[in-house]
Amino acid sequence: MTKTLIVLVGPTGIGKTELCLSLAQHLNTEIISSDSRQIFKELKIGTAAPTKEQLELVNHHMVATHSVNDYYNAYEFEQDVLKLLEKLFDNHHQILMTGGSMMYVDAVCKGIDELPTIDPELRQEVMDLYNNEGLEAVRRQLKMLDPVFYDQVDLKNHKRVMHAVEVCLMTGQPYSALRTNSARKRPFNILKIGLDMDRDELYSRINQRVDIMVEDGLFEEARSFYHLKHINALNTVGYKEIFAHWDGEYDADKAIELIKRNSRRYAKRQLSWFRRDKEINWFHPAHKEEIIKFVDNKLI
Repeated sequence: MTKTLIVLVGPTGIGKTELCLSLAQHLNTEIISSDSRQIFKELKIGTAAPTKEQLELVNHHMVATHSVNDYYNAYEFEQDVLKLLEKLFDNHHQILMTGGSMMYVDAVCKGIDELPTIDPELRQEVMDLYNNEGLEAVRRQLKMLDPVFYDQVDLKNHKRVMHAVEVCLMTGQPYSALRTNSARKRPFNILKIGLDMDRDELYSRINQRVDIMVEDGLFEEARSFYHLKHINALNTVGYKEIFAHWDGEYDADKAIELIKRNSRRYAKRQLSWFRRDKEINWFHPAHKEEIIKFVDNKLI
């Protein structure tokens, strides 16, 4: 039987974890997380990391493998997962990978160009520019350093804009010149499944999940590393809003409201990204039996 990586994607809060557990048990296989924040062992509640019970049901990989103090990127993830897959395919014909981090998914499926590790001082300089003068100042710098990528990038995505500026300054070359955008051939088949649902239903699920996170101790979890709020790993939805609350920008209720809003916006961006991939087969997460049947037929 041909080795196959089954990739399950979808927006935050849609139910990827539950479905992937069912699929993994059905196929008697293991799960690789492609969530760029679940790799950090400190971030459990705010990233909806698999619970102790879920981890005991199915063997998981790339969960809680690093500290928030570690620098980690999509290229490193690609290399780590490809090495991991070599070992896992020795014992399984199919492996599952699930998560909503778009760049991490694409890194494994298509490959990503190796980019330099950014010097911490340089990264702080770009962060200071963003914090002191705003995103528009970083955009202007990108336009000057790399007008080609400036015309391609989502100018509202401050992380992408800032990272491109960092790479330009670090290498002395345009970011666009370092990206080949050519898909690598993998020594295994890839079957992609996407989860989607009506927007009102999805947004309701996201709001409810945030409420559960708060009840489970999200604020207390964030408090334990408030002193590290400047670290890139913590510049993420669910934590940055709480940090801003403690900085006196707004009250706790407003922080929760913003976590919900920003989670919904992130889900919209995820869907827009994944929708561009014509290899993805789309399903409603409630149609578990249909999805399992679809996978079985594809693996014959």
